[in-house]
Amino acid sequence: MLNSTKLDASQARFNAVAATEDHLRRHGAGLCDLLDALDDRSGFDALCDLHGAISERFPDADAVEQALRDIRRILSEQAPSALDRISHERSLPASDMTRWHGARVSELLARFRHAG
Repeated sequence: MLNSTKLDASQARFNAVAATEDHLRRHGAGLCDLLDALDDRSGFDALCDLHGAISERFPDADAVEQALRDIRRILSEQAPSALDRISHERSLPASDMTRWHGARVSELLARFRHAG
């Protein structure tokens, strides 16, 4: 007999991965620009990890979720003064971008929490 709860959770995690892939397709370039501009190289590395996990034939939902957690943490740790400096140096609305991308990453992570 199949455990439908486990199947539902697996499907929900699959859907969360698919939503993440769709989000990256549409907004990944902006997130990449922002993470590249930050003083913390680990943000760009986390995005590379996310792309690597998504690119697998059968993406590892745990790896995708962890990369999203890393990105959210890095975005949330940015000091307003650093974002202001980036805005002036790179002509990027870094504060707005950080808030927007942080909110979207949080929304994606919520899909994983509801799947578990």
